[in-house]
Amino acid sequence: MKDNIVLHGLSFRPYLPEGQIAERVTELGQHISRDYQGKSPLFLAVLNGAFMFAADLIRACEIDCSIAFIRLASYDGLNSSGRVKTVIGLQEDIKGRDVIIIEDIVDTGQTMSHFIPQLEEMGPASVAIASLLVKTEALECDVDIRYTGFEIPTKFVIGYGLDYDGLGRNFPEIYQLAD
Repeated sequence: MKDNIVLHGLSFRPYLPEGQIAERVTELGQHISRDYQGKSPLFLAVLNGAFMFAADLIRACEIDCSIAFIRLASYDGLNSSGRVKTVIGLQEDIKGRDVIIIEDIVDTGQTMSHFIPQLEEMGPASVAIASLLVKTEALECDVDIRYTGFEIPTKFVIGYGLDYDGLGRNFPEIYQLAD
């Protein structure tokens, strides 16, 4: 893992190493495989941040599954804007399907509390959330996250798909904003 890195003038320090992330993603894949044994869920990855987690998670699942991508936006710089907009919508028919939403991070819960009712109107058999990171202390909405990678403090993080104004997604580990 690299020492502190600087993006757009802000310093980030090492937080979660690549090996620890890989181990936890494998555990989540095994858990999902047990829960959905004999089923063929649709993984719904939220772009852009969840792309790395989504790729690794579905490879860790030993069940039949498919994947689709949507893009929901709520961040502006370091903070959640409080508004959720759908940039790329769902094209697949999910009626009667088990759907697992793959999120990179659940912060306030606003994005999921906005999106899940829209998804449920499409008639899926079930909806679950798999989030790599959850900022439990920052949650403002009651969101059921069935599969959590790591609970983290409310500090801003980058790496493993998460970015700061477009930079930092490419790091295989996660860094936290330095004090």
